[in-house]
Amino acid sequence: MDKYFGVSAGSLLAVFLSAVGIYFTVILFTRIAGKRSFSKMSSFDFAMTIAIGSIVGSTLLLASVSLTTGIIGLASIYLLQQLVAYFRRFPFFGHIVENKPFLLMNGSEVLEENLKKARVTKGDLRAKLREANVIRLSQVKAVVFETTGDISVLHHQEEEKQVEEWLLEDVRN
Repeated sequence: MDKYFGVSAGSLLAVFLSAVGIYFTVILFTRIAGKRSFSKMSSFDFAMTIAIGSIVGSTLLLASVSLTTGIIGLASIYLLQQLVAYFRRFPFFGHIVENKPFLLMNGSEVLEENLKKARVTKGDLRAKLREANVIRLSQVKAVVFETTGDISVLHHQEEEKQVEEWLLEDVRN
């Protein structure tokens, strides 16, 4: 029982010092790599956020993971994120690491097949429309399932207004 609830002063000090070290390391690496490090703009950004959390947690709580090992792990993840961010500019690599956004609604028309692909229910879609303050389907110009899993609702009060083509340039139908 003491194994589960007992804590020595030495282990508390080790956790505290690891926390300070890993905390400042994350701040330093984020300052170097930029704010994108914790954005949720694409699936690889999301993966980085999860990986950083896992490394920080492991470094703090597992005696088998030293502070040095945690810092090297963090440096590796930040480096990988920077490399992926650079190489995704090239179409071949970009297609590998990025999802494409696609339409869930084209105007007031619900695209059933795309809802299925996105695993989004009509109830989810209605909730997003309400969240965007849509009160009539005729206001909807487009609903896009983004690469991050977010849903963007493009709408306007004036029914004749259309979405600029540039905004939907990379969106699949």
